[in-house]
Amino acid sequence: MFTLPDLPYAYDALAPVMSERTLHFHHDKHHATYVKTLSELLDKAGASPQTLEAVILGASKAGDKKLFNNAAQAWNHSFFWVAMTPARQRPCGDLAAAVSDAFGDLAGLKKALVEEGVGQFGSGWVWLAADSGGRLTVRATHDADDTLTQANVTPLLVCDVWEHAYYLDHQNDRKGFLEAWFDALPNWEFAARQHAAAKGKGEPWRHPAPEARDEPRRARTG
Repeated sequence: MFTLPDLPYAYDALAPVMSERTLHFHHDKHHATYVKTLSELLDKAGASPQTLEAVILGASKAGDKKLFNNAAQAWNHSFFWVAMTPARQRPCGDLAAAVSDAFGDLAGLKKALVEEGVGQFGSGWVWLAADSGGRLTVRATHDADDTLTQANVTPLLVCDVWEHAYYLDHQNDRKGFLEAWFDALPNWEFAARQHAAAKGKGEPWRHPAPEARDEPRRARTG
């Protein structure tokens, strides 16, 4: 079954934008609950899916909202973690050129992403995505929804705008959180690989495959 992926960095690595306390709550409780509920739903259905992406698309097509919400939230959070890095970066190469084409410059992209995230009414996610030609867009999705169900869209980055993502550190200042997040945490090297994959050069990121039922989960640290 699907298991909770470890964070790709230490719990305090994203501070001060996202504190150690926030990551423990966000990863170890919120994300873990989605994964646990997803596994329970799949066990109850006797399902043994090969990929989480297939679960999400199947649940969306079938109108199974509970399965979709938990599967998509498990996927969204896993993508969120790998789309961030403690090492401050800037886009370069083809991705930097695509940012300039779509938004004028990096400041234009920041403005678009922050405005989209602030304008999101209620919970959800704000994404930087590319089509098959590599053209960039910023888009928001509500609640558990993501880009997997959208045709011809590859996500490059995402920021979580559910309140649990920022409230401990930024209270109700979603705009301040988004601005600080954009300046410090995007994993532009990861985004560049996703951008190349959108244009058919390599494969896009996929969620870790489920473990066999009799395969023990290695102990987590941190």
